Amino acid sequence: MVAGGSWLIPTMNGELRLAKPPVPTWAVAGLQKVVGPTENLALLRLPAALAATLLVLFFWGLVRELTRHQSGDADDPGRTAWLGALVLASSLLVITTGREGQWDIFAVSLMVGALWLMVKGWQHVGHASWAWLAAAGVVGGLSLLSKGPVALYTVFFPFLLIYFVGYPKHRQQVRRRIAGTVLGAGLLLMIGCSWPLYIYQHVAPAAIMVARTEISSWGERHVKPVWFYAPFAAFTGIWALVALSSLVWPYARPRVQRYIPYLLALGWALLALLLLSLVPEKKERYMLPLMPPLALLVAGMLRFWEEAVATKQATRSDQWVLRAWGVILLVVCLAVPVFMLIIHLPGTKGPRLWAALVVFGLLGVYVLRQVVRLPRPTALTGASLTGMAALLVLLLPFYPLWERRRDNAGLRQMRDIRRHVALQRIPWYSLDTLHVKQVWAAGRAVPIWHLPATAISAPTTQGRLSEPVAVFSAAPLIPRLPLVWRRAGYSITQADSFYLGGKKESGYWYVGILARNAQNTH
Repeated sequence: MVAGGSWLIPTMNGELRLAKPPVPTWAVAGLQKVVGPTENLALLRLPAALAATLLVLFFWGLVRELTRHQSGDADDPGRTAWLGALVLASSLLVITTGREGQWDIFAVSLMVGALWLMVKGWQHVGHASWAWLAAAGVVGGLSLLSKGPVALYTVFFPFLLIYFVGYPKHRQQVRRRIAGTVLGAGLLLMIGCSWPLYIYQHVAPAAIMVARTEISSWGERHVKPVWFYAPFAAFTGIWALVALSSLVWPYARPRVQRYIPYLLALGWALLALLLLSLVPEKKERYMLPLMPPLALLVAGMLRFWEEAVATKQATRSDQWVLRAWGVILLVVCLAVPVFMLIIHLPGTKGPRLWAALVVFGLLGVYVLRQVVRLPRPTALTGASLTGMAALLVLLLPFYPLWERRRDNAGLRQMRDIRRHVALQRIPWYSLDTLHVKQVWAAGRAVPIWHLPATAISAPTTQGRLSEPVAVFSAAPLIPRLPLVWRRAGYSITQADSFYLGGKKESGYWYVGILARNAQNTH
């Protein structure tokens, strides 16, 4: 897009790229239009980081509306919403998905925003409810333009089903706002379907083929068993034990229903889990829609423990859960410096290691004092947030190094090919399908070119090679030159080669220069 391609009909490497809706790509391309073309991944991931931030803010607004009339919220208005936002912001899956720039963070963030605006519109008194519901439709439509109907299926439908079925007063609110609701739903569908309809009108055959491929992939690619998402609570990270406690109906319901609509939060989480599990294609990042309802459950659990400990009404089971939470935090505080000490990665020793020893040492002492006596939930919450912040600062920069710790050193990569002097000023073509990551590393288009075996035809002026071209191939080059080309005086000379990844097993490609011999140029 930035290099001059179509913004409405995206292309990649000179070919249509229609598998994903365009909003996340527009965001990154728009950033590049502002700052200029760049390969700085930290900069290019800013739109995803912004989407993750919006997810937290949208969720805060949604929880504020859902808990506004809870009896427990009157004691400290808005605290449940702030706790929920902090829990969501520090959840492991939210952090990693936002960092990696996945499409999921855009779709889920915008759909949670649509839920917030919709609930606010339903609960708002006055004509302004129309504006809230219309805004919900716009934001929801942008979610559809981020990853199709995925968030509609995993976020929107589970929430609304429980919101309507479990609470008759919510159905009454919607009846009173039926015109605004229809407006919001219409805007959502109109915006969400605008780009697919445009694509269908202009490149219908390609759009149909892509749609069939994507639908079939749900049952063919990354197929996992139905119980793959069973450990979903663990992806909240430091809140895993609290999340598990909040899922136990006999224990959690009588405790947290004063602070949050427990049936809504639990039903939202379990129904979304069921819908995700029914789809054969499964990935860990697909569990992102489960994080908002889990954060709401955790926030309710924290609010109850705070009140129970403050009023000395915590039961023995509450005390055991709090102590177990403290022990887990203590183990983390001890494990982080040890981990940094035993791994051998650049930068993990020296000042950073000393900083980890000081921070996690002090934090461990603080948590140990809490475990010895009855732990205070506010203290454990503060320690959890501090520990997660320290982990992000101290360890997250080394995550790429950790991923590449077993890579073979010195392997030539596509980025090295860019510096090859003989290849810099000539066109590049590929005889095989080059992965998009390799195209990105090339920094230029490397379109596919199938050498015709029965005639001399080239993607250059008048079907003849007017200059040498670089040819990329997954197989040795010389056997791939058709006989008719050789008889016409063309030859391929291998100029370079590269590996597709950090290991030799990842694959090996050849780079050559195809040109006509000097004695055959006339």
